[in-house]
Amino acid sequence: MQQFMTQLQHLLSAPGSGPVNWDLARQVAASQLSAGGDPAVSPYERNAVEEALRLADHWLEPASALPSGIHTSMAWNRNEWIYKTLDVWRKLCDPVASRMVGAMGDLVPPEARAQLGPMQSMVATLGGALFGGQLGQALGSLAAEVLSAGDIGLPLGPAGTAALIPANIRAYGAGLELPEDEVRLYVALREAAHQRLFEHVPWLRGHVLNAVEMYASGIRVNREAIEEAMGRVDPTDPESMQAIALEGIFTPEDSPAQKASLARLETALALVEGWVCHVVDSAAGGRLPNVVRLGEAFRRRRAAGGPAEQTFAALVGLELRPRRLREAAALWAALAEHRGIAGRDALWGHPDLLPSDDDFADPVAFAQSRLDAGELEGFDFSAPGGPPEQAPGEADGEEPPATR
Repeated sequence: MQQFMTQLQHLLSAPGSGPVNWDLARQVAASQLSAGGDPAVSPYERNAVEEALRLADHWLEPASALPSGIHTSMAWNRNEWIYKTLDVWRKLCDPVASRMVGAMGDLVPPEARAQLGPMQSMVATLGGALFGGQLGQALGSLAAEVLSAGDIGLPLGPAGTAALIPANIRAYGAGLELPEDEVRLYVALREAAHQRLFEHVPWLRGHVLNAVEMYASGIRVNREAIEEAMGRVDPTDPESMQAIALEGIFTPEDSPAQKASLARLETALALVEGWVCHVVDSAAGGRLPNVVRLGEAFRRRRAAGGPAEQTFAALVGLELRPRRLREAAALWAALAEHRGIAGRDALWGHPDLLPSDDDFADPVAFAQSRLDAGELEGFDFSAPGGPPEQAPGEADGEEPPATR
């Protein structure tokens, strides 16, 4: 936070580009991680991560009809997780932040806006700095908890890059009182499964991120909360900014459209996480001594969300938890039983083939009554309604890396 205060005094005279000062967010997150400790990745840990991901991909072969999606295996420290995922956070957070900045501008009385003139841009700069500073704190907290690039169910990292965070895996394993190598391998299985899904289902990345954006677009700004927070600022005392807390200024709009957006988002997250849980437990069953305990621990962790996820949700009004995770996993299990692995995974060929929220109630009925694998023959899975979502940082016209 001290670095935030130091930088803020310079930012008021230098407007940034966009509603969030992302340079400040990154600096604050890095400063927070530095204060709490960000262990460097050792050569041993790097080799252990690469071997775990290689073995995980091998175990997943008979459990999934989708081929490997890993082109690069990485071991990241916490700062690297922030740096490598920032492009997606920008896409998710900018729309929400722009409404907050706009609401701050609306607090200036109309008769005073003409007098402010060019100075009014300082309001936007202040809003971008406020949001950037607190978002940096939230991302710093998340970076200290996430176990891999795809840990929270979103395609945050570069396409085709599977990454684990050894320091966080070590701490998580110690809390479970389980061997670190077993926890690492289970996390690697989850990461490799996410990579298969997002690499070989070309429409899925855009589908999930658009579901998040649509829900975020319906979040309402609580202007009274902003006014109350800004009222605590003393212009003569820059350190009074430390007292500002933006949590709670965003609330979901209680409308049918917003409820529908929330349902779509929760269904999308649940289907992704349910498939990953089902496939990973199928692949690890009989191989990892504590697979049942690990599976249950991860289901609870994803369903409840950790402290950092709760902080992030309070800040931007967006929860990234698959509330119907267990029901989705049961649905994918029923599909595998009644249609086989190929028939189960064929549903990812097109968004219209996926189960709906209503189908969660009776997985067996859905598995038996809908299209079977034979009816899917000849379906054009390569053109599900639009081009693949461009990966963060991927240049226009750049060919994606070839699948191994």
